[in-house]
Amino acid sequence: MGLVTCAEILASAEAGGYAVGAFNCNNMEIVQAIIRAAEAERSPVIIQASQGAIKYAGMGYIVALIREAAASASVPVAMHLDHGTDFQQVMLCIRNGFTSVMIDGSHHPLSENIDITKRVVEVAHAVGVSVEGELGRIRGVEDEVRVSEREAFFTDPEEARIFVRETGVDALAPSIGTAHGRYRGKPELDFDRLAQIRKLTGVPLVLHGSSGVPGEDIRRAISLGVRKVNIDTDIREAFVAEVRRRLEADPSEIDPRRILGPAREKACQVIREKIRLFGSAGKA
Repeated sequence: MGLVTCAEILASAEAGGYAVGAFNCNNMEIVQAIIRAAEAERSPVIIQASQGAIKYAGMGYIVALIREAAASASVPVAMHLDHGTDFQQVMLCIRNGFTSVMIDGSHHPLSENIDITKRVVEVAHAVGVSVEGELGRIRGVEDEVRVSEREAFFTDPEEARIFVRETGVDALAPSIGTAHGRYRGKPELDFDRLAQIRKLTGVPLVLHGSSGVPGEDIRRAISLGVRKVNIDTDIREAFVAEVRRRLEADPSEIDPRRILGPAREKACQVIREKIRLFGSAGKA
């Protein structure tokens, strides 16, 4: 079918009231797991790569893997940069064929975040690439933050309105209580804040740090305007757990296919479950 933009995929999700999974990849097996799951569930899908994944696999390999997955698929596929942190990195991804990019200026003051995001939007939109922005800080779970400090990380709804209006982003990733990596306890999402951000911005919202968030919370977030849900840790955990199991079962095994093949299938199972949870199954 070929590649499409995140904006196209999210427009359909908006019309249908569901969300689409954005699954991180690092190698061939995980790309294959993502596309097999999407095909099996007849779901649109976003395959995304972080700057770390690009550094690990190489830009050429990442792009070639996702392009091949999209070319052979009968479902809509977007190639998305996850957490691009500087203008040059984002431009490099656009030059190499990414159909969607995220510029994460959340570590800057609002005015600087608006400036860098606006620059990216102007260039990206000129060549048909969609843009996701971020406002507020999404913590790593290793961060030790007291309740009073926790509020400082969250996205201010009024700032979100200004940010979206000034930048023209296609989607916004707000901070409402999720975190990247493994959670130590049950995450506490600020749904009232999410609803207010949605009301004031009107754009598709993105939920980062969604691995480990209970299904009922994911569904509630989708009902409040989340249209893209990022998943990475859950895939890694399933993949690596199966690799460990295979090696423990037969320490003499030297055929990578007998180790990575079953791990790919476990990852595929997890992704299929997420697709059904997000409501995008059958929407391709």
